[in-house]
Amino acid sequence: MIFTDKSTKKLLPYVTGGITDDWTDHLRAYADNGADAIEIGLPFSDPMLDGPTIQEASDRALANGATLDRILRELSKAPVDVPLIVMTYANLAIRAGFCDRLADAGIRGLIVPDAPLDEVAPIRTAANAAGLDLIPLAAPSTTPDRLRAIAAGAQGFVYAVSVLGTTGERTELDPAAGTLAASVRALTALPVLIGFGISTPAHAAAAVQHADGVVVASALMRRLLDGADPAELGAMVAAFREAI
Repeated sequence: MIFTDKSTKKLLPYVTGGITDDWTDHLRAYADNGADAIEIGLPFSDPMLDGPTIQEASDRALANGATLDRILRELSKAPVDVPLIVMTYANLAIRAGFCDRLADAGIRGLIVPDAPLDEVAPIRTAANAAGLDLIPLAAPSTTPDRLRAIAAGAQGFVYAVSVLGTTGERTELDPAAGTLAASVRALTALPVLIGFGISTPAHAAAAVQHADGVVVASALMRRLLDGADPAELGAMVAAFREAI
């Protein structure tokens, strides 16, 4: 499994695959500055759960010529020493051989945010056969019964969505995030990481009072879209690492 215990606070930064020609250098910068794992978003033309920043990052990657083949080829040539997790949508994840291709490129986990719990079994089967953890999401609106089911089938960690809505930077952390994380933590021995809206190191520090770690995405991609290089994003990751 990607993570097996709650002994340390986990930091999971994000990058959109293919967003720049040197995008794999960001993986190394993240790993060198305290990332425990890295989430890689596959650019998608209609990302329903992604807010404006990640949508813009996807658009830039697609304009840069990013394809699944190219992203996986570049990943296979740029190994890093922390687990890599792909985030994509179900219409891609259900394709025959998809999980095997991820595993061949060095991926260890898969997040499919639009795959309902009741319909995720085929994806989980394919992911597990390829040696990937299928990481579930829980939201503030998730019912207690459904939370128990999510926790029972969780692999790697549980991704606690801090708000109802899309990803994106926010001025403050929603208190619902801590409540959700605490509820899920009581149901699983796996770490629970809060994502969606972790925009500053202060947000991260607040989140880990209730959770086992954080996912940082839009804040990093905004800096990258504004021209930050791998060293600058690495320094940002280091600041989040220090905060938690």
